[in-house]
Amino acid sequence: MKKFLLSLFTILAPVFLFAQEAAQKGVDEVINEKFGNATGWFVELIFAQIPVTDEVGIPWVVIMLLGFATFFTIYFKFINISGFSTALNVVRGKYDDLDHPEAGVLKGDLTPGADIPETIRVEGEEGEVSHFQALTAALSATVGLGNIAGVAIAVSIGGAGATFWMIMAGLLAMSTKFVECTLGTLYRRENPDGSVSGGPMYYIEQGFVARGWSKVGKAIGSFYALGIVIGCFGIGNMFQSNQAYQQFVNVTGGTESFFADKGWLFGLLLGAVVGLVIIGGIKSIARVTSKVVPFMALLYGVGALIMIGMNYQAIPYAFGAIWAGAFSPEGMSGGVIGVMIIGFQRAVFSNEAGIGSASIAHSAVQTREPITEGYVSLLEPFIDTVVICTLTALVIITTFYYDPNFHDGLDGVGMTSAAFERNISWSPYLVAIAGILFAFSTMVAWAYYGLKGWTYLVGENSWAATGFKVVFCLMVAVGSSIQLGAVLDFSDAMVFLICVPNIIGLYLLSPVVRRELSLYNQKVKNGIS
Repeated sequence: MKKFLLSLFTILAPVFLFAQEAAQKGVDEVINEKFGNATGWFVELIFAQIPVTDEVGIPWVVIMLLGFATFFTIYFKFINISGFSTALNVVRGKYDDLDHPEAGVLKGDLTPGADIPETIRVEGEEGEVSHFQALTAALSATVGLGNIAGVAIAVSIGGAGATFWMIMAGLLAMSTKFVECTLGTLYRRENPDGSVSGGPMYYIEQGFVARGWSKVGKAIGSFYALGIVIGCFGIGNMFQSNQAYQQFVNVTGGTESFFADKGWLFGLLLGAVVGLVIIGGIKSIARVTSKVVPFMALLYGVGALIMIGMNYQAIPYAFGAIWAGAFSPEGMSGGVIGVMIIGFQRAVFSNEAGIGSASIAHSAVQTREPITEGYVSLLEPFIDTVVICTLTALVIITTFYYDPNFHDGLDGVGMTSAAFERNISWSPYLVAIAGILFAFSTMVAWAYYGLKGWTYLVGENSWAATGFKVVFCLMVAVGSSIQLGAVLDFSDAMVFLICVPNIIGLYLLSPVVRRELSLYNQKVKNGIS
């Protein structure tokens, strides 16, 4: 009996101590402290900076992602530029009608009602969504609060010149997206219910299998899947819901808002809406994102253009400051190298190229030509970084022209909101609505990413999938209610750690992508007169 009581006390003592400490400090504060102490070293390792000058350094993950983005750009002969028009044509369906009768007659394979192998369009192809829907689903994960808050911080720290390097990194990232989304579609698997599963965990596994390292491939694929599951609850869930809650409270009265002390209620309502979308899988998500993403991008983009237009006198100054700041030996953060690093970091953290997450969404596309989805994915970093991030930067920079100190004491979102408010008093509501929509769309996309990582680990099981979705929606409420900074930092670190196996997979399989590209281009050449 004494041994039993001693054992029971040993088990329960930590629980009682935690409860006592939580009562004194608050649950979130205690969790942050304990979790941070346990994982702080890991976060510091992943985001460790390599010194470039005496004043600035660059995270090694950023160096890796930029280095391979440059490699893929050269290896595929600047596909980010040469393939841009093809990407637009694929999305708008120009190549869907290459199966005209003439093609079949010329090839000697006219088979009415069946698939014509020599044509790019596929009758009865596997997959669940269209090219446009896959594009918007992936964009919904990348076009987020970083486009509003992160860019403002980057410009305030690195100056206008950071915008130039942000654009350059965005252009390079297009090549990485091309490779990973092609592979995601090429190595996807069709499930018994007709749905498909794809992404880095599948092509990483196959990349090693091709070299006779099947067990290693499975292990690394599983590690990636675990990382994307952890990441989806942090960067793709709790952070987004918390920021959405803050934006909602700010525009509904601040401290006087009904929701000011009801984060849990906001989270439950938001979680319910997210649940209604994700319960139907990628088809449901794609239907929503295909409408929400164009709307929110148009809403924010038009609003930004109006702000820039109202500051038209400052436009020459803005472009001059961007160019001069990009190459000035004296910068706000360690000279030209510091400005370059800040711009690169913002782009890398914004468009997610190299993480491989976008390939999970793109793998659900309806096509038997994987390279077409590689082309479509080229547009993502361009829209996310080159267009939307640049618009935010121009709003900030043109505001600097009139009031260089307007951002003092403001955080990222507050800074962008203040820049909008300088021109139109009610425009912060626009920024808030855009921010909430960005957060919502990011959550539904990352729910799908995490789900596919989960099913890779446990198998395609309807009960397991439903359980994951329920937990994901409940975590929306948790994220709105408490701030778990240490947990979110760990989640971010895991997301960027899995870049390593993803990049290895992309490198090993890049010859496969080049072969697919050559074959597809030949089909286009033969199919179009």
